[in-house]
Amino acid sequence: MAILYALVARGSVVLVEFTAASTNASAIARQILEKIPGENDSHVSYSQGRYIFHVKRTDGLTVLCMADESAGRRIPFAFLEDIHQRFVRTYGRAVFSALPYGMNDEFSRVLSQQMEYYSSDPNADRINRLKGEMSQVRNVMIENIDKVLERGDRLELLVDKTANMQGNTFRFRKQTRRFRNTVWWRNVKLTVALIILLLIIIYVVLAFVCHGITLPSCLK
Repeated sequence: MAILYALVARGSVVLVEFTAASTNASAIARQILEKIPGENDSHVSYSQGRYIFHVKRTDGLTVLCMADESAGRRIPFAFLEDIHQRFVRTYGRAVFSALPYGMNDEFSRVLSQQMEYYSSDPNADRINRLKGEMSQVRNVMIENIDKVLERGDRLELLVDKTANMQGNTFRFRKQTRRFRNTVWWRNVKLTVALIILLLIIIYVVLAFVCHGITLPSCLK
C-alpha cells in the first residue's frame, strides 16, 4: 500500500490510529506530534528514508499519515483532507473532549478503508486531478525528519517488507478478480448482442419469406 499508517490527534493526544503494515511508525508519529512547531493551521511533510510523514493540522485537529515516497504529495494530502472532513462530520465538537483512543473502535475502520482506497484505486487520484491540486499542497516542502526531531530522540523507522509484500499480493489478487469480472461481463454483453442480432436476422428473413408468399395472392 502507498499509505501505510494514519492517525487523528488533538494536540499530542491520539484519538484514533491504524497501521496497514508491521512498523514502528506510531512511535515516530508521536514524536512528530510533540515536536511540530506552533499552533497555527499547517501542512508539512517530513522524510525518513523512502517514507514520508505528511501532516495536516486544522482548527486544533491533526491528521497524519506515513506514505511511500512514490505516492508523491497529492494523494496523501487528499487522503488527509478526506479523513479530516469525515472525522469532524462524524464527531463534531466531541473531538475536543474525547479521551485518548476514544474513537479508535469505530473510526479505525474508516482509516483502513480510505487508506486502501487512496493506495490502490486509480479513481482516487483521478478525482483529485479533476478538482485540481490543493493550493496549500503545492507549497508543501518535504523536509528531513531531523528538522523536527533531535538526532538523539529520533527512532529508526522500521517497516516489515513482508507485510508490504502481503499487501501488494492482496491488491494484485483483487485487481485480477476485478479484471476477470470485467472480461466476464464483456463476454455476456457480446453474447446477448449476438443473440439479439441473430433474432433480428431471423425475423427479417421470415418477414421476407412470408411477404414473398402472400404477394401473388395480393395481385389476384
